[in-house]
Amino acid sequence: MPHLAPHIDTVPGSGIRHIFEMSTKLDGIISLVIGEPDVAVAGHIADAAKHAWDTDATNYTPNGGIAPLRAAIVDKLQRENNMFVDVERVWVTVGATQALYQAMTLTLAAGDEVLIPDPGYTTFTMGVRMLDAHPIPYPLAPERGFLPDIDELERLVTDRTRVLIVNSPSNPLGSIFPERVLRELLDFARRHDLWIISDEVYEYFTYGEKHVSIASLDADNRVFTAFSLSKTYAMTGVRVGYLVTPPGLAATMRSVQEATISCVSTPAQFAAVAAITGDHSPVAAAKAHYRANLIAATAQLDRRGIRYLPPTGAFYLWIDVGHVSAGDVATWAEGFLLEKRVAVAPGSAFGRSGEGWIRVCLALDEAELLEGLGRIPAPGDAPAGAAL
Repeated sequence: MPHLAPHIDTVPGSGIRHIFEMSTKLDGIISLVIGEPDVAVAGHIADAAKHAWDTDATNYTPNGGIAPLRAAIVDKLQRENNMFVDVERVWVTVGATQALYQAMTLTLAAGDEVLIPDPGYTTFTMGVRMLDAHPIPYPLAPERGFLPDIDELERLVTDRTRVLIVNSPSNPLGSIFPERVLRELLDFARRHDLWIISDEVYEYFTYGEKHVSIASLDADNRVFTAFSLSKTYAMTGVRVGYLVTPPGLAATMRSVQEATISCVSTPAQFAAVAAITGDHSPVAAAKAHYRANLIAATAQLDRRGIRYLPPTGAFYLWIDVGHVSAGDVATWAEGFLLEKRVAVAPGSAFGRSGEGWIRVCLALDEAELLEGLGRIPAPGDAPAGAAL
């Protein structure tokens, strides 16, 4: 039997999916593990998709997406992200996952190195490994408020480094990089002539801190930005995102899109037009729901003396369980699932710096959320207020 390419064996599995798959085989589970909105897709979005099916709008589209969708994205980027781009820099993708991978395929060759946040989303490492490149984690440590350390980045960069990945708002941390930090990262990338790939999937969910797109600060065209409709509009299974490229890549992008996906589902694209251009009150309601859950959850954790990172974005809580996980949070999370029937994402699934922490999703019924959090053991002598 022929062998697979050797580097495929280096692609890690997802520690998040491992817990999720375990949980699907058990009864009575409170699932806090998957980042999935618990609200329904808005009616006007569903109606647009249905209309496309009903009118047989099911043919191929241009590689970059249908013209109304690309135009809507251009308007949205100017209005909400302070990004002024032409339509040939906008490419509709199969979710942000494909957008990120597409950016990696454009910037990486075998053996190249990529600086990735640690803790950081699992597909950063997986995508890099899929291309036979090497992920180099840069730590986001509690003592620095989970912000990057430029001096540490300087220590990690080599002559093989090609890309810096930035994720704000962060999954799993729920943190937002302030503008000054983004400018520092851009300066670092300029000094070492690096591309930046920016994951901004959770741009709409911020709490008291402004989201800034790093591309809006970019003066020399080194930023690729991945966006998604999945979380914003509760469209995770519809699979629509988009990649915003630096200028001058239109011909290249047509080729790589054709070689990978040809185009995104046509009915899904019409749903995306309705989402971006239509009534945003469902998005505001979802944000208020997640915010209310956050307030209730952190109040409970404070009462029980459990330490956490107060999030300023996304819909996750990053919780310290080092007092019970004994240096192996992945094993602890499995035992917690089996014993307490609560599924959480082990922090080590997001990188070495996540050891001793867990990520929980806030997108569910408040009572169920609080019940699940209430089953986390509390430290015996922790102070009443335990936020970082």
